[in-house]
Amino acid sequence: MPTLSRRTFLSSTAALLASPLTAQTDRFQSVAETARRFDQCHAIAITQDGKQVYAEVFRGPAIDRIVPIKSVSKTIVAALAGAAIDRGEIPSVQATLGDIAAKLIPSKADPRVAHITIENLLTMQAGLERTSGRNYGVWVNSRNWVSNALSRPMVADPGTAMLYSTGSSHVMGTVLSEVSGKSLLALARDRLGQPLGIEIPAWTRDPQGRYLGGNEMALTLQAMSRFGELYRNGGRVDGKQVLSEGWVRQSLMPITRSVFSGLAYGYGWFLGESNGVGYALARGYGGQIICIIPELLLTIAITSDPTRIARSAGYFGDLLGLIENDIIPAA
Repeated sequence: MPTLSRRTFLSSTAALLASPLTAQTDRFQSVAETARRFDQCHAIAITQDGKQVYAEVFRGPAIDRIVPIKSVSKTIVAALAGAAIDRGEIPSVQATLGDIAAKLIPSKADPRVAHITIENLLTMQAGLERTSGRNYGVWVNSRNWVSNALSRPMVADPGTAMLYSTGSSHVMGTVLSEVSGKSLLALARDRLGQPLGIEIPAWTRDPQGRYLGGNEMALTLQAMSRFGELYRNGGRVDGKQVLSEGWVRQSLMPITRSVFSGLAYGYGWFLGESNGVGYALARGYGGQIICIIPELLLTIAITSDPTRIARSAGYFGDLLGLIENDIIPAA
């Protein structure tokens, strides 16, 4: 699929939305009817076999607007970790903080922090007290986000339990900057934005000037789709291998499981199955989703109100139902 310019995407999307009786739209009529009832849902785009087959804005920003993707940022950081390993900047996912980023470890940290691996960070199994949920506000108001995250008490041995924490992803992003000598923004633009042909604007930085790894990034719906397609196509885009096929395959293997959603988790991707069809999804606060279903050649991008919560037993569960009960059967 050739790189789409902003103008080309807008014109093609306008043409699609102006033709509500196309076969594609008919096929996804139940998707539209269901999604329209969710007052948090802003927009959906579905790509199948490299072609956009359905796109609709229900409310909120226009389809070409850059919007917050919240914790979908964690999946992008995980992709950048793969790019660093592909380039030899990190030897493997078994490399430890003590091996490659010892100077980030505060003197008061638990000795086990030095043994946290890259894989532990990517799978949310660092073992440190979480910085997400009720701890998030205190964490982002601290003087040093990396030091604060790594100084927290160990509540589990590294590699033994999934403890969803933006702090782990921020540490991962900081490690990427340390081993490459580039900011996380520069890495995102050079290693994903440029080959995917998407815009990645600057986002929140910590008190030391490091870009937040794991939250506050923003993309258009089309950019979200392009990123999903990168993984669905085994790390390739426009015939170019952007991420190694091995990294993509490894990323989508279940390693741990979320106690909140019950979904398995790999390297930044939640993993599920419906009627024998497996899917992987990146999830952000409020209901921001990138979902790939390789067996059906599908990539789904969903944007939602970023100010409202989306619990696994609430709106996020509704979106999973949309994917499993409407989109997969329609495909």
